Amino acid sequence: MLEIDGTYGEGGGQIIRTAIALAAITGKEVEIKNIRANRPNPGLAAQHLHAVKAVEKLSGGKTEGLELRSPRLKFLPAELKGFEGEIDIGTAGSITLLLQCLIPVALFAGSETKVVVKGGTDVKWSPPIDFYTEVFLNAIHEMGCDVHLAIKRRGYYPKGGGLVEVRIAPSHHLKEFVLLRRERDGVIKGISHSCGLPAHVAERQAKAAERILNEKGYDVEIKTEIENGGWRTTGCGITLWQGYKSGSALGERGKRAELVGEEAARNIIKELESTSTVDVHLADQLIPYIALADGKSEMKVREITKHLETNMYVTKKFLDVGFRINEEGGVFLIGKE
Repeated sequence: MLEIDGTYGEGGGQIIRTAIALAAITGKEVEIKNIRANRPNPGLAAQHLHAVKAVEKLSGGKTEGLELRSPRLKFLPAELKGFEGEIDIGTAGSITLLLQCLIPVALFAGSETKVVVKGGTDVKWSPPIDFYTEVFLNAIHEMGCDVHLAIKRRGYYPKGGGLVEVRIAPSHHLKEFVLLRRERDGVIKGISHSCGLPAHVAERQAKAAERILNEKGYDVEIKTEIENGGWRTTGCGITLWQGYKSGSALGERGKRAELVGEEAARNIIKELESTSTVDVHLADQLIPYIALADGKSEMKVREITKHLETNMYVTKKFLDVGFRINEEGGVFLIGKE
């Protein structure tokens, strides 16, 4: 049985999600100790429970220690199979973080997976749902993954209430991901969204982001998406993207809409001004996929984050792969050995 130190690197839920997913795919038993030991609320949180339960359904596996605040987890995988049903994370638990665990397992299952996930689509400390649909899924489609995601409604903190439909077809052989030259799509696209707030909030976010980006010489197309279901959930945010780079920001009580738009614009500018080929968020999420893929993948990132280091650490525990990191002209070339 493999042992994983839950305090390594970023020391959070990513260790759980990556380890459980790779355990299910490889059939290797794993024990994760000291889960989130250095966090204010250590141990398993609700969204981690739902991620593991989803993989249990896909793999027929069994888990010991699967309870709130548990500091350790032991997962015993079985035969991978598809799954069709609903997963309700509850309140605003992150849908994208759950999918981080579920999608790679479903790609190696015996049949198609169709799942409706309820929770938070745009919440703190997790990738926004538009990053998933417009950046992440495009990258794994290039690798031969047949994954489709439809946003039915958004969910914000604290109520959640978001709804996403996902279909994943088995793709047992993934292709390499090689991106060594910057892609320049010309136009930066985006979605500025709100629910249960005045329409001008999403519009102001979009205008503020557009102003900052225009000043830097970028062409911009930002759509506004405004919902009236304030009884269900209330919140706002904006996601911008160009190729495999993105920037986003979320609104919060007392934060002016203009500041939200400006923050998202500055986040993507930081990525676009680098000679990297993928943004820091995409880079760490692709690590398990390029490790599972045939061939030698390569990409450039502007920074080696704790999340990236963590995913490399966990991935190498399960798979006989190596990663090389070379600094070239202010960016880091990451390659699969």
